[in-house]
Amino acid sequence: MPAYFVVNIEVTNKADFKVYAETVAPVIAQYGGRYVLRAPELHKIEGDFDLKRLVILEFPTMDAARTFYDSPEYAPLLKLRLGSTKSHMVLAEGFVAAES
Repeated sequence: MPAYFVVNIEVTNKADFKVYAETVAPVIAQYGGRYVLRAPELHKIEGDFDLKRLVILEFPTMDAARTFYDSPEYAPLLKLRLGSTKSHMVLAEGFVAAES
């Protein structure tokens, strides 16, 4: 089953975050991941979400997602992201919809 990182990011250091954003995609792809959503601008419709910049990453499995997050390739990028943002992240297991 696919797994999804859902991330709310508030950028606090634009220069460092730019480096992160420009270098992380190949590492995500290396572990079978892909961007589902990268939304630097959100349009509030209902409720009181405190979302700044929403990102959703999809990986083929929960193990693949965890392997990416814990990988030596991502470690320096994670440090860069944590130092340049306020982030909230969850990892959720998805499901495969039945075909009709």
